[in-house]
Amino acid sequence: MNLEEYFARTGYKGSLENQDLETLTDIFQHHIRAVPFENLSIHCGEKITLELEHVYNKIVQRKRGGWCMENNQLLGWVLKCVGYDASFLGAYVFNPHENAYATIMTHLLVKVVIDGKAYIVDGGFGVSYQMWQPMELVSGKDQPQAPGVFRFTEKNATWYLEKMRRKQYIPNQNFSNSDLLEKKECRKVYMFSLEPRTVEDFRFQCTYLQTSPDSLFTKKSICTLQTTDGFRALIGWTLTETRYNYKENMDLVEFITLKDEEVEKTLKEKFNITLERKLIPINVKGFYTI
Repeated sequence: MNLEEYFARTGYKGSLENQDLETLTDIFQHHIRAVPFENLSIHCGEKITLELEHVYNKIVQRKRGGWCMENNQLLGWVLKCVGYDASFLGAYVFNPHENAYATIMTHLLVKVVIDGKAYIVDGGFGVSYQMWQPMELVSGKDQPQAPGVFRFTEKNATWYLEKMRRKQYIPNQNFSNSDLLEKKECRKVYMFSLEPRTVEDFRFQCTYLQTSPDSLFTKKSICTLQTTDGFRALIGWTLTETRYNYKENMDLVEFITLKDEEVEKTLKEKFNITLERKLIPINVKGFYTI
């Protein structure tokens, strides 16, 4: 494992001399635009493991993506190697269909401290809830980014992340009521504490999420990637391409339904992913919004 190979994978060519917020943001944005958030291993007969060497091999050498426990573990390793004060936290993801936070800590994220200020760096959420810049860990402050306005609030040592989005324009009206579309303009994302975590804290969750019939990740095959002006997502057979703020306070959301024979080609052309095993797409209604 080496940094040069990782940065070749993400296309980052900037300086590593200063461990400042500007460099952190640049490294982070290259990661989310090169490395998809995806769970395709589950749906093509592969097991997801959390050993860092396996994660590195999968994302850097095999040019795949991963979910939060893979993406953010790799990102945290990179930031530590570069010289940042980086550590892991654990979050409970909000389920809009149950209007409640999960009871299991399934989301791994990275905290980075620069000159005494703490930032959350999360490269493993995907779709429209993927932050594009490190977020300052401060309560009650709107933090506008290209995807929308993010905000942390803190109550009794628990931190909550929420996001306010723009209006959406959907040219293909057949999808105007799609269960993939987020209907609320303000959406809770996850909650977390500042208790330091290790990858060991996620062993059970890693197995549960890829095997349980109650898991979102067994119900949907997901691949999403951030672009320079929005994101694209392939969920089951539905390809979505979103362009942020294409009109004043309006995001463009385009939907296409793929045929079986178009899925692998789309993964290669839109996400730069070539699978070694046959993917069986799945998209059980509900459970996931963009």
